[in-house]
Amino acid sequence: MLLPETPDSLPALSQADAARREVSPTLDPKQRSKLGQFMTPAPIANFMAGMFDHLPETVRLLDAGAGVGSLTAAFVREAIARKQGPRSLDVTTFEVDSVLGQHLAETLAACARECEEAGVALTSRIIPEDYILHAAAPLLSEHSAPEQYDCAILNPPYAKINTGSKARKALSSMGIETTNLYTAFVAAALAQLKPGGQLVAITPRSFCNGPYFEPFRRFMLEHSALRKIHVYESRKQAFKDDEVLQENIIYQLIKSQPQAAAVRISLSHSPQDLDATARDVPFAEVVLSSDPHVFIRLPVSKEDGDLAQRVRALPCALRDLGVAVSTGRVVDFRARDHLRKDPEPGSVPLIYPGHFDGGYVSWPKPSARKPNALVSNAETAALMVPRGTYVLTKRFSSKEEKRRLVAAVYDPGRIDSDLVGFENHLNYFHSSGKGLPGDLALGLALFLNSTAVDQYFRQFSGHTQVNATDLRNLHYPAVRQLEEAGGHFGETLPDQERIDEIVEALL
Repeated sequence: MLLPETPDSLPALSQADAARREVSPTLDPKQRSKLGQFMTPAPIANFMAGMFDHLPETVRLLDAGAGVGSLTAAFVREAIARKQGPRSLDVTTFEVDSVLGQHLAETLAACARECEEAGVALTSRIIPEDYILHAAAPLLSEHSAPEQYDCAILNPPYAKINTGSKARKALSSMGIETTNLYTAFVAAALAQLKPGGQLVAITPRSFCNGPYFEPFRRFMLEHSALRKIHVYESRKQAFKDDEVLQENIIYQLIKSQPQAAAVRISLSHSPQDLDATARDVPFAEVVLSSDPHVFIRLPVSKEDGDLAQRVRALPCALRDLGVAVSTGRVVDFRARDHLRKDPEPGSVPLIYPGHFDGGYVSWPKPSARKPNALVSNAETAALMVPRGTYVLTKRFSSKEEKRRLVAAVYDPGRIDSDLVGFENHLNYFHSSGKGLPGDLALGLALFLNSTAVDQYFRQFSGHTQVNATDLRNLHYPAVRQLEEAGGHFGETLPDQERIDEIVEALL
């Protein structure tokens, strides 16, 4: 007769996953948001543990922000299952939440039982302290050295770091400049690895591009080799139990090792999908030597790689076109006293993403929740641009939208005003602060609205924000080509199939 499994008899990872499902709904939402607590489901933990290469006979493991211990449990399970696994494991976990810490202690006890049965020695500890402050402390002392680990496995918290916070100062003491806890944890853990040590982490993909994460990208690539990256095709699947819609990736870094010629990039639809596809991509295609911002690009499929080569073969950067791109100047909550629901004498059009309609800006929009106008006076003069033709793109898309790049033309022939204000949720293409030639603007909007350019953009942008820096990093057709393409732009934007035909010819 089989006895029912009790918590003490469950495998460590099963026990941790049951604790995760039990605890997640009970966590205080405000505290959870503050700490960025999103715990790792068992299928992801298993996958991450399997990403480690050969393990030494004695392993010192770091699990910072351990939660209920799912990652440690998966690592232990993987290590003792290997034919040439380690003989001993020394595990250091960090967890500041006392409720999670209790479950973590139970997970580590279950890990100890599994190791004992496998003949592997295990020692473990829980440090209930802020990991960043603890990691920095040895560097601020003359008498102690930072911990040195062989492996680190991380699902770090996702939260912004305030400029004047203790964490920000501690990171600066380690030579780490970053604005988010998740990149801070990865950088600090990387600093604590031994040369040749391995780090496997699951984080948002947002660090791959954008100006805010550039110092982190440089730190990561300077101190480690990027060996493996795994992408989930569905943004909603990785942490669906916690309603996290961030686009996440898993990656392996090797401390103080030369960068290999290729990076293994794999893809699966979701953690439950066991049929991952993988290919080796030249590192030169992942981080372009010509890219001053060291974006990390993910051409997952061969088709992605072919598309990237064709887009990068386009002849022009924006400056070659005589075009610049800027972020809309009107931050509405700062200009609240000057906003008007409807146009009135002494006001100018105020354009939001909601004014996009059929490839053009349609203004005013009486039914809109947002204001339609901005009072023109000395206080708002710097927020406006002169009459002209501009190409606008949305800076943010909802996670449900199929397109990341959405462009529209502001046509002064449709809106009679000497000045216009573009709200901060828009980027606008201009020429030295003024409007663009009409056909060039139409061609540029058509190019940006193509499926090919959107797919290429997604190779280096894994979040819903479109930064001006990202748009500057694109390659563009020549002026004449864009002007000819603009001739296909009528009273409305052509349908998607026709847009793609036109842009395909340019590529």
